[in-house]
Amino acid sequence: MIKPPLTLYLAAPRGFCAGVDRAIKIVELAIAKWGAPVFVRHEIVHNKFVVDSLRDQGAVFVEELDECPDDRPVIFSAHGVPKSVPSAAQARNMTFVDATCPLVSKVHIEAERHSENGLQMVMIGHAGHPETVGTMGQLPDGEVLLVETVADVATITPRDPAKLAFITQTTLSVDDTADIVAALHARFPAIIGPHKEDICYATTNRQAAVKAIAGKIDALLVIGAPNSSNSKRLVEVGRAAGCDYSQLIQRADEIDWRALDGITSVGLSAGASAPERLINEVIDAFAARYDLTKEIVETAVENVEFKVPRVLRVPA
Repeated sequence: MIKPPLTLYLAAPRGFCAGVDRAIKIVELAIAKWGAPVFVRHEIVHNKFVVDSLRDQGAVFVEELDECPDDRPVIFSAHGVPKSVPSAAQARNMTFVDATCPLVSKVHIEAERHSENGLQMVMIGHAGHPETVGTMGQLPDGEVLLVETVADVATITPRDPAKLAFITQTTLSVDDTADIVAALHARFPAIIGPHKEDICYATTNRQAAVKAIAGKIDALLVIGAPNSSNSKRLVEVGRAAGCDYSQLIQRADEIDWRALDGITSVGLSAGASAPERLINEVIDAFAARYDLTKEIVETAVENVEFKVPRVLRVPA
């Protein structure tokens, strides 16, 4: 059988970021140190393949601290948790390890600093997303106003429009967030923004790489979970940059081959919680059907590394 030719443009960077890498290591090291089971509050990162693999090693995933026994270690997910969660763990004398991404922790610290200075916070984020819930939970109820869209900016009623600061979820669309920030500045000229962009380097870099390939391709596939904010944003960025067929898939078996019939170029990216193994699985699936030419489009080089907490660097 003669295979049709296809160029596969691989966005780089793609896949795992330093915060995800660290969170997975934390679970693995905790199991090695304390034995199974180790409890994890919420999916450690939003990827079924990763979660299933850690479950096989002895991790037990729960949604709330109440589901954990007092005598087993518990890990808080990379997305961060409200302050009430570690407080409750301390009250129960539990062993716990916080796997919150350091870049999310930076936003938490920022919110607290502004609050101590008498400012009310506006958070740009997605309602109900664990990172948003965790960040808003750093401050008392009512101290953080959530906006999801430009339209939301017109509806919020702060205590004092002259005493406001804003923060953002780390995994948002860079372009959409810029529009919301502009609306905030227009309505509240005195609002204070972060010293450095809250949207993390990994989210920004992956979106830039997708933009760089969008004009060259007939279709874009993004490997990621349906509940992964940064993965869903990559699909939206692909569409906004001109690639109408932009789809989120979890694994190679979700590729709609009929929809790709007759095309000659495909872009491939992956969210920050998708392992390289799943990317290779998709590449192999294309190689089985097409005479494949691979082209890497690299827009940034990442060499960020975050240390695991000290408790896991010392022997039991």
